[in-house]
Amino acid sequence: MTMGTQGLLSGGKRKLLVLLCILEVFFIQMTSISAGRSRPSTQNLQVQTQLNLLNKPAVKSIKSPDGDIIDCIKITHQPAFAHPLLKNHTIQMTPNFHPEGVFGQNKVSSGMKKGSRTITQMWHLNGRCPQGTIPVRRTKEDDLLRASSIKAFGRKKHRSVPQPKSADPDLISQSGHQHAIAYVDGDKYYGAKATMNVWEPKIQQSNEFSLSQIWILGGSFGEDLNSIEAGWQVSPDLYGDNNTRLFTYWTSDAYQATGCYNLLCSGFIQINNEIAMGASIYPISKYQGSQYDISILLWKDPKEGNWWMQFGNNYVMGYWPAFLFSYLADSASMIEWGGEVVNSGSDGQHTSTQMGSGHFPKEGFGKASYFKNIQTVDGSNNLRAPKGIGTFTEQSACYDVQIGKGGNWGSYFYFGGPGRSPNCP
Repeated sequence: MTMGTQGLLSGGKRKLLVLLCILEVFFIQMTSISAGRSRPSTQNLQVQTQLNLLNKPAVKSIKSPDGDIIDCIKITHQPAFAHPLLKNHTIQMTPNFHPEGVFGQNKVSSGMKKGSRTITQMWHLNGRCPQGTIPVRRTKEDDLLRASSIKAFGRKKHRSVPQPKSADPDLISQSGHQHAIAYVDGDKYYGAKATMNVWEPKIQQSNEFSLSQIWILGGSFGEDLNSIEAGWQVSPDLYGDNNTRLFTYWTSDAYQATGCYNLLCSGFIQINNEIAMGASIYPISKYQGSQYDISILLWKDPKEGNWWMQFGNNYVMGYWPAFLFSYLADSASMIEWGGEVVNSGSDGQHTSTQMGSGHFPKEGFGKASYFKNIQTVDGSNNLRAPKGIGTFTEQSACYDVQIGKGGNWGSYFYFGGPGRSPNCP
């Protein structure tokens, strides 16, 4: 009897211990799940707050074949007006002066000229934005989550401007940014123009990018650098794909706290309802095939002092208000045209991310990437052929640049390359 009772008690204790263990494991799992949910909840709140700041209520939304959603928002609702100094800003719907002379409808308009319906961006296949609105590429949750932080979303990293006359030519390449450019300096510049062909360079890994652009620069290459930039880029981290996209950028403090891509912060004021910043360009040049190019003009309005952007011959895109800048409030001290890539060198080797077409300039037309009809704007607001053009590249065996002059191309250059190769390990 005694032995049986003890055996029963032992069995009861065992069951009780097993039950306690099960409850403990369950409690640990629930605590872990709860903690796992609470950790992203703060991030989710930050993401949603940022999405609400960037994505304004749309008058009309257009689904692009490339997966983008283009929201047509009221021109007065754009992100620029979050800037405290733009609260009561009166939008300047046309520049006072155009570099070819006094601005007039016979020169350029903020819309497209009648009779010309060339598709320049992919979303145009499925619709257009009405007058009084601007097209804005909708920012998605995944776009923000790909960034290293919400604060870093839409921003370039420090030291991404080529510094042709640096005492230490390796200084800029240590940041992982490499370039092949033509440039002018030593004068006061009030704008620049160029036509560049458009490619879809291959990107080795998502944290790298490849672009072709114009830089308008003021100040030193220290912490006070002012820069306005425009061109095309492929940036998987920023856009979530490998499409070639129109972009702009600005900074007034060397990419530290000010500026951003496109309309991802307050700054650039868009007036155009036809072209979306950050949207895919269509069509793209093919190696040994058809070549497609875009023209970009950046210039300073001598009356208001704002910096304007024109895309192609027909689209005045908008402007950067003069107060955003210190040095560029007066003029630029250097103009650069060319290509840039990020070389992360994560595997101890040079990246295979392509610049331009991915082919060297010596291959020439139909194979290499080019800039043609490069010009600057002088103090009299006239477009001029640049004088004393220099070239710069950190590693010519990886990416190179060759300049030329003549014919209907005016001042031009070919640039680019494949990145990693036997000569560029």
